Amino acid sequence: MSSQMHDPAEAPVALVTGSGQRLGAHIISTLHARGMRVVVHYRQSAAAARALCASLEGTRADSTLQVAADLADPEAPQTLIEAVRARWGRLDVLVNNAALFHPTPLAESTVAQWDEMTGVNLRAPYFLAQAALPLLKAQGGNIINIVDVYAERPRPRFAIYCAAKAGLVGLTRALARELAPDIRVNAIAPGAILWSTETTSADQTAILAKTPLARLGSLEDISRAVCYLLDAPYITGQVMNVDGGRSIFD
Repeated sequence: MSSQMHDPAEAPVALVTGSGQRLGAHIISTLHARGMRVVVHYRQSAAAARALCASLEGTRADSTLQVAADLADPEAPQTLIEAVRARWGRLDVLVNNAALFHPTPLAESTVAQWDEMTGVNLRAPYFLAQAALPLLKAQGGNIINIVDVYAERPRPRFAIYCAAKAGLVGLTRALARELAPDIRVNAIAPGAILWSTETTSADQTAILAKTPLARLGSLEDISRAVCYLLDAPYITGQVMNVDGGRSIFD
């Protein structure tokens, strides 16, 4: 999928979940700059999503769609894809970026936490792929799942999150086999890109000490990886680590 600009009426369509702000918003802006029409999904960040779309519409009219949905709701994937179908009737790229991240110590965690976290981080990407299948197949599309270095190097007290992301890695590989050759499915595993509110200064120091490049990555690093995978027609079923080398640290 080349980076050249497209006829606006025929431009490819990309849906990025959790894209009202932070990493998702950066991916949206990057894909929009490549000439794509973009679907901004959000749960609570309505003001940020509106501002993002207004900015992008100022560059190219009729090129954005905002959709609010709580991906913890089992009905949300179908609702989200139906909104895309009703607006543009096509989907070329699905980026499963939305994530729920907070500690769940084993002694204190609940079934409700399990259901919510696995619902957003694992169940939603699966059923979004299912709902989007006809649209993606028609375009020879792509699915890119944003996973995490913690899928293979678990973080204590975050077992549910780590399990869900590990499941998303497995899902990436399984769907790559099942959907080939029509749809390519890959994943990106970021390392330290943006600190979460759950990451203390001591945690930050410890994480960077285990990162060979000894620094944070950038939003651009992840967006570039998305673009690379879109432009790499012979790659499917892979997990691209964008983590400053953390995945090779002993």
